Amino acid sequence: MEKVELIEIAKVHDSRGNLSFIQNSDEFPFVIKRVFWIYDVPGGSFRGGHAYKTQKEIIIAISGSFDVVVVDPSGRERKYFLNRSYLGLYIPSNYWRKMENFSTNAVSLHICSGDFNEEDYTRDLNSFLNRK
Repeated sequence: MEKVELIEIAKVHDSRGNLSFIQNSDEFPFVIKRVFWIYDVPGGSFRGGHAYKTQKEIIIAISGSFDVVVVDPSGRERKYFLNRSYLGLYIPSNYWRKMENFSTNAVSLHICSGDFNEEDYTRDLNSFLNRK
C-alpha cells in the first residue's frame, strides 16, 4: 500500500524571490489530469471530507495555512499542517482527507491523477471505514 507523505517541490531562489514548479516526470507520483484550488473558506469551515477510490492527489498550501486530517483504511488518523508552497502532501487512493483550520487568505492547490468522477468518491466516513 502506498503511503501518505510530504513531497518537496522544486524551489529556485534568487534575490527577486522564489519560484517553484511541477513537471510530469519520474519524480512525480502520477500524470496530472486535473488541477483545482480552494480559497475564501469561511472561518470554522472545512473542505474535503471524502476518500477517492482510485484517484491520487497532492495538496499544496499556495498561500496561508491549513490542516489536512488524513485517515488510513484501518482508521488511524494523522494531521498535517501545510504552510509552505514548496511542500505538497501526497495522498494515495483509499485515504480519507478533510481540510480544516484555514488561515485568512489561504489557498490550497490540488493536483489530481484523474478527471472528476462522482463515482470515485466515498463521502461517508463510516462507509469508508467499514468497506471490505
